[in-house]
Amino acid sequence: MRPELRTKIIEVCDKKIASKGDNVGLSFYAFFANKNNNPELLMEAATWWIQTHQLDHFVKAHKIKQMVLANL
Repeated sequence: MRPELRTKIIEVCDKKIASKGDNVGLSFYAFFANKNNNPELLMEAATWWIQTHQLDHFVKAHKIKQMVLANL
């Protein structure tokens, strides 16, 4: 996963946890605006989420953050 996406995921997870609490869940769509202005990056996140790790649609933000920090 490219550094740009790692940074964005961690930032979004931190923001969601701060605003909604440690139990907040999110999907990979949370890392992108409603407009598909970077399809390559979106597909990279989707592949990591769905194909590589076979995650459910919604996963706890703290779990995603831990996975990204562990370079999974």
